[in-house]
Amino acid sequence: MEGKAREPEYSPRMTALVACTDAHFAWMLGGESPSPDLHLPPGGIEAAPVMEMLRALMADIRSTHPVCAWLMTEGEEIVGLCSFTRAADGEGIPYIGYGVAESRRRRGHATRAIRLMAIEVLRDPNVRGIGAETSVANIPSQRVLEENGFAKIGARVDDEDGEVFVWRYAFTNGTSAAIET
Repeated sequence: MEGKAREPEYSPRMTALVACTDAHFAWMLGGESPSPDLHLPPGGIEAAPVMEMLRALMADIRSTHPVCAWLMTEGEEIVGLCSFTRAADGEGIPYIGYGVAESRRRRGHATRAIRLMAIEVLRDPNVRGIGAETSVANIPSQRVLEENGFAKIGARVDDEDGEVFVWRYAFTNGTSAAIET
C-alpha cells in the first residue's frame, strides 16, 4: 500500500495519573529520578521557571491537601501535569490547573486526566466542587473543562494572565452525573 505513513492513534483512555511528589519536581528540574520506570517526553513538560513555580506552590498547598499534584502518564512516559493552583477556600472549592507537554498535545490527555483528577479531588469530604480559570483565548483548555462537566460562571482580569474565564464544577450529596468512575 502506497501513501503517507499514518500517525499512531492515541486514545485518551491510555492516560493515567501518578501522584506527584517533591522528588518528581526535583527530577523534572534535573535531579535524580524517584521513579526509574518513568521518562519525560522530548523537551520535557514545561520550562524550568514554570516547574520551579509549581514546585513551590505545591509545597504550600500540601499542608492542607497532601496529594495536590499528579503526573499525567501514557505508559511509562510523563505527558503532562495537573494540580491544585489554590487550596480549597471556605466554600470547599480548590482551583486546578493542567498542562501537557507541547509534543504530546491534541491527543486527549488533558481531558482524561482532568476527569481522573476530579474523581480523586472529590473524594475529600471537605471539597464541595472544583474551580478553574482559563485564558479567554485558550479554546482547547476551555473544551477540556466543558467535556468534564465544568460550567463557565464568569470572567475576571488576572494581573499576570489578563482576561480569564472562571469555571466551576459542583456536585451535591457527594454525587455527580458529569464525572463518573
